[in-house]
This record gives sequence, structure tokens and C-alpha cells, in this order.
Amino acid sequence: MKTYLTLFIVALQSTIVLAQDDKTPYMTKSLASDAINSVMVNTSAGGIEVSGESGQQPRVEVYVRGNNNQHLTKEEIKQRLDEDYDLSVSVSGHELTAIAKNKHNFSNWRHQLSISFKIFVPENCATDLRTSGGGISLDHLKGNERFTTSGGGLRIDHLSGNINGRTSGGGIEVSNSNEDIDLQTSGGGIDAKNCNGHIKLNTSGGGIRLDDLKGSIEAHTSGGGVDGDNIEGELITNTSGGGITLKRLSGSVDASTSAGSLYAQLLKVGKYARLRSSAGNVDIELPAKQGLDLDLRGDHVNQHHFEGFHGEWSDDHVKGSVNGGGAGVSADANSGSVNVKFN
Repeated sequence: MKTYLTLFIVALQSTIVLAQDDKTPYMTKSLASDAINSVMVNTSAGGIEVSGESGQQPRVEVYVRGNNNQHLTKEEIKQRLDEDYDLSVSVSGHELTAIAKNKHNFSNWRHQLSISFKIFVPENCATDLRTSGGGISLDHLKGNERFTTSGGGLRIDHLSGNINGRTSGGGIEVSNSNEDIDLQTSGGGIDAKNCNGHIKLNTSGGGIRLDDLKGSIEAHTSGGGVDGDNIEGELITNTSGGGITLKRLSGSVDASTSAGSLYAQLLKVGKYARLRSSAGNVDIELPAKQGLDLDLRGDHVNQHHFEGFHGEWSDDHVKGSVNGGGAGVSADANSGSVNVKFN
């Protein structure tokens, strides 16, 4: 069964509520009888929120406001929708489709509308979301989630599955999520915490913050520094826009910066640790009881409590083993010193 709901039709159904401000939905439609398992949204000027948190009534809320936060009456909104927009919501085969697009190019930006969607669905739901004029927020969903915006940030919480998000106009926050995470922005920083799985994060417009992550992690930025704490698994990170500070690492790490110093505290080295800076010092804290093979280069190589070493040592190069050898640890400070401490 296919149900169409067009907002500019005069005879609106009883499930629809009209309002005069953007704090109350212009329209609300119940989805309680539709068993939604996928959502497709495309809006040219507005934000998108999708939530699968339990205890919420399945529904779609549509918010409409004037450009630059103009206050409009419901009559003014309806007139502009009728004249300038195609706006519809439909349900077919348990798939929800919500589309808001303008009919023509506007010569007067003051007549444009921001049309946003808040959608509440069951937890096991896939999404395909696109907007050029606002942020995207998703929470408490399991499935394949794809979302893109060029005009706002991304906020992701409690997602599980194949997660793929892109923005060129804002920052990214991701938390409490797992499996396959691929997020990218060219317009802001990235904050990731309490996630696990295969995690790929990219930004050219800000720094990266990593907290309480587990799995295979890639984090790259050319617009800021990288800060991480309590990371387990494999971490590959680089930046050309700042320094790198990594605390409480357990696993393998490949970290490099061309714009600052690098600090890494390794509680346990996995298969390898590769640390490079071309613009500052490399400071390393290593586990005192683990067997390691060292290859350290810099203007100077300094150490504290460097016991049980066997190999070659000079002022600018150390190559050898501690505790009988084991995982490889390499460090290169092209324009600074390498400072090593064992704990």
C-alpha cells in the first residue's frame, strides 16, 4: 500500500498538525502501522534527525521556517510551499521517503524556506539521507546508514552497522558506535569516543580527538592536531596541521606529523610502533618489561632508565634490542630530538 502525503494540499489529514513557529512541527504523521525498516530523505535546505531510541512513537515531524530565522505564519508558509516547493512524504513497502526541493532557482533568498525532518523509527532501520542546508543527527540505529550534507555537522550516537557519512560544512561527533565507521569532513573537527570496529576518520578543516576506541582506526587531518587517550588495537594517524599526543595506547601505532611534536605513551606495543615528526621532537614512553627492537633517529636520542640494551648507539641513532627483542619500535625526528622513557 502506498500512502502519499503532500504538505501543500488544502485538505490535510487528521494526523497533521500545523504551527506558526519552528519549535512546533508544521506537520506530524504517525508511522505506527507502517513497520518502517528504511528511510530515504532528501532536502535542499534543512536538517535531518533520525532516531531509533526505544519508547518513542514512530512518526515523522516536519519543521518549516523562513530563511535567516524569519517568523512566518502558517498561512505564509503554506503559500510559499505551494508556489516554490515540492514537498512530500510517502510510505511504500516499509520504506519511508521524505523529499523537499525547490521548484526553481530563487532570485530573492529571503523567500527561501528551511525544511527539516525529525523521524522516529524502529532500531533496525537503514537510512539514506541527503541535505545541502543543515546538519544530520542519527542515534540508536542498526543497519546500513549513509548520509551526506554540505551545510552542517554530523552527530552520531549508538549506531551499529555500516556507517558512512560526509560533510563539507561542519564538524563530526561520533560516540557509542561500532562495526564499520567511515566519516569525513572538510569543514570542521572530529570527536570520536567509546567506539569499536573498523573506524576511518578524515578532516581537512580541524583537529581530531579520539577517546576510548578499540579496533582498527585510521584518523587523518591536515587542519589541526590529533589527541588520543585509551586506544586499543591498531591506530594509523597523521597530520600536517598540528602536533600529536597519544596516551594509554595498547597495540600497533603508525603516527606522523609535519607540523609539530609527537608524544606517544604505549602501555603495550602490538606488532609495531612507527612514530615520525619533521617539525619537532618525538617523545615516547614504552613498557619496561616488553621485548622490543628499537630503531631511533633524530638530532639527538635521549633516554631515561634505558637498561638491558644491546646494539649500536650514537648521539643521533640508536638501533638494537631491549629485553631480548620483539615488537619493532621506530622513531624519526627530522628536526628535533627523540626522547625515550621506560615505565
